[in-house]
Amino acid sequence: MPSAENSRQPASRAPFITRVVLRDYRSIEACDVALGPLTFLVGPNGSGKSNFLDALRLIADALRTSLDHAIRERGGIFNIVRRAPGGTGQFEIRLDFQLHDGAIGHFSVSVGGTRGYVVHEEECAVGEAKYHVRAGKLLLKPSPVSPPASDDRLYLVNAAGIPEFRPVFDALSDMGLYSISPDQLRAPQAPDAGEFLARDGSNLPSVLARLTTQTDEPLKRRIEEYLGAIVPGLKGVENTSIVHMETLKFLQHIEGTEGLMAFPAISMSDGTLRALGILVALFQTRVNQRIQLVGIEEPEVSLHPAAAGVLRDALRDASQYTQVIVTSHSPELLDDPSIHGDEILSVVADQGKSLIAPVDEETRSALRDRLYTAGELLKANQLSPDRSAVPQPDQLKLWEHDT
Repeated sequence: MPSAENSRQPASRAPFITRVVLRDYRSIEACDVALGPLTFLVGPNGSGKSNFLDALRLIADALRTSLDHAIRERGGIFNIVRRAPGGTGQFEIRLDFQLHDGAIGHFSVSVGGTRGYVVHEEECAVGEAKYHVRAGKLLLKPSPVSPPASDDRLYLVNAAGIPEFRPVFDALSDMGLYSISPDQLRAPQAPDAGEFLARDGSNLPSVLARLTTQTDEPLKRRIEEYLGAIVPGLKGVENTSIVHMETLKFLQHIEGTEGLMAFPAISMSDGTLRALGILVALFQTRVNQRIQLVGIEEPEVSLHPAAAGVLRDALRDASQYTQVIVTSHSPELLDDPSIHGDEILSVVADQGKSLIAPVDEETRSALRDRLYTAGELLKANQLSPDRSAVPQPDQLKLWEHDT
């Protein structure tokens, strides 16, 4: 574990995404929730936790590559839009945000179709700057001389050339949403710039090399200390080369031997590799402050329950520097009085719909008074969403400007 001196943490940075509104996105019919610096999405497998994170990832993917690529990667528009009687035939996403400079705003988009897809509506506002597009037509221009709009791509890509909207484009496209794959970490990888960790962790050797060369040693040491607390005897991890490829080398003390022994990534367990990928995903933000949000899917998978406390400390530590969202169904990860009601969003499946909402006031009070931990309530099946806080679809407010 990091030393007491290294564990001193600054005041939490204000969260980047302050509110998420979703309608008819996969299993989510209606959702309107606030997010803080650290948020746990808690619920059983199949409840829809991953769909919530995927909505954020779709926006990031569509801005980094293209909307067409993001939709095709998910199997087409038919596999994204929730199909149910009374549905809109389109998915809608609204993200309220606060930028590093304190500017607040929102980004909203509605996409639908049958065989293909159409961007029905898109709106963005930051400070006094705003635009509104409907079916490829600019209803509210972002500037006197504005780039043209089309109905098959996000207008924010074009608006990124306007100074007021560039920070919004950068912050949304740089969101890091992760599902670490141990198999990818075992395989040698072609070197890259190592600026952003890939979603599956595949370029981790390059990212680790960048963290080593572009930061002071304590940051890499901090990652190694957390990893060593999860994996007894592990003292370090390094980038190493195999001909023209990169991979990882783990340094571990084995009882009964002198010095440290080196082990290749291929010989390490899933839990060790996943833990390393999660730690690098979290702490890369100390170097690359463009990453204002990190989402981790079920970080406890493949880890021994005794490691949950170390993982929880790392999540809390990282949330001082970037916004962190975690999906989980682990009582061990939540079994700590430091986790309070405002940090929990409960997710359940009900008649084919995902209900996502904060826990009710009685539960929040029990957590606030430390009568129970969130993990104890989860074990007792008492961490359910406050159904009165789940909005009806027609109650959602996705748009601010109409022309």
